[in-house]
Amino acid sequence: MATTPYSILITGANRGLGLALVKCLLASNPQPHHVIATSRSLGGEGSKELEELAAKESCLSVLQLTTGNPATFSTLVGDVDGKVKEFGLNVLVNNAGIHIRRGLEDVTVDDMTQTFATNTIGPLMLTQSFLPLLKRAASHASDKPIGWQRAAVINMSTILASISSNNSGGLYPYRSSKAALNAITKSLSVDLLKDGIITCSVHPGWVQTDMGGPNASVTTEQSVQGMLELFAKLDKNSNGGFFQYDGSVMNW
Repeated sequence: MATTPYSILITGANRGLGLALVKCLLASNPQPHHVIATSRSLGGEGSKELEELAAKESCLSVLQLTTGNPATFSTLVGDVDGKVKEFGLNVLVNNAGIHIRRGLEDVTVDDMTQTFATNTIGPLMLTQSFLPLLKRAASHASDKPIGWQRAAVINMSTILASISSNNSGGLYPYRSSKAALNAITKSLSVDLLKDGIITCSVHPGWVQTDMGGPNASVTTEQSVQGMLELFAKLDKNSNGGFFQYDGSVMNW
């Protein structure tokens, strides 16, 4: 990458795509000054690799976040504020999510409620909570073009959120929660552009992670390298878009 933001926060970064994004950012030249990674829990096996990386890399900070619990967001924002200071937060990647696989016969109210809390409501309210830091970053970097060096919100979506591409049905919690997240992305893109902040949704591909499974067609490395190249190219024309990891435009 020719350019990197001063600071970037990635939720759900203790495994899968989130962890891979962190690793790729740490390997970039130049590195961001602050890579902030969140995990639902700290001090256990689930976050061991991420915390070991933080012990070696001075630019990496690991903080606790449960995306489905907005009551805890103010503490996280305060911790991030203490790190980025007057520079603000340039990039928020809403990556944390859950995938409860349910069809019409077995989906429950709890399935839907839990999935929406994490995949839809959480990213919206977290973006709201970080808005002062995002605006600060956009103002501080006002000499830079619109994009991730200035300020951006990137919502991790999925092809399963595409209504026009749904030919197989099912997966009610995941599909609908991510389709709603796409709607949030579009509204944020309208509301935040005046502040120099762009917003987009990204489909990482069918990736070989715990969620995607071993038969997935895209390696983790291919996905994260493609996404970071995409992030670096985002501009005003990308605002409100829905993109695949390789930069191609997705159908709503």
